[in-house]
Amino acid sequence: MSSATSFFEFEPVDKKGEPFQLSSLQGKVVLVVNTASKCGFTPQFEGLEKLYKGLKEKYPEDFTILGFPCNQFNAQDPGSNDDIQSFCQLNYGVTFPVLGKLDVNGKDAAPVFAWLKEQQPGVMGLQRVKWNFEKFLVGADGKVSGRWSTFTKPEQLEAPIVEQIEKARKAGTLASLNKGNEGN
Repeated sequence: MSSATSFFEFEPVDKKGEPFQLSSLQGKVVLVVNTASKCGFTPQFEGLEKLYKGLKEKYPEDFTILGFPCNQFNAQDPGSNDDIQSFCQLNYGVTFPVLGKLDVNGKDAAPVFAWLKEQQPGVMGLQRVKWNFEKFLVGADGKVSGRWSTFTKPEQLEAPIVEQIEKARKAGTLASLNKGNEGN
């Protein structure tokens, strides 16, 4: 699906293995994170949840985080989707959506990740995810506006996220602004 022009065109699987229509998030700013439950960076779930709650309080309809579990890096997310969900909720109180486990690299990479990497290559133009907890920021327009490494802490991303929300507000592309126009 490299012919896609928007993040919102993809349908990765949810925790039950059913298609999750990213089009349901159209008009929101989305932080995409490939996650793992048994990684040295797993405590970033705490920072991601704090970021999520803080921004949802200020911008309830305009932002979300999507976690995408991945077992490609030293088998650090070996559990089932149910195991992963329970782990995230019990250990870190995660309330943002954590979808179904997928591959982010290689021939079996989920189309959404192939597209994200194509839109925002990594260092030296490499189109691969280097490790767990890489982050992609998708604007309300469905375009990738930023990419950060594993070492970037979630709290460091508040400013670029707010910048994208404010940019979308000015352009009138946010879901919250468009709700009042439905049916017109």
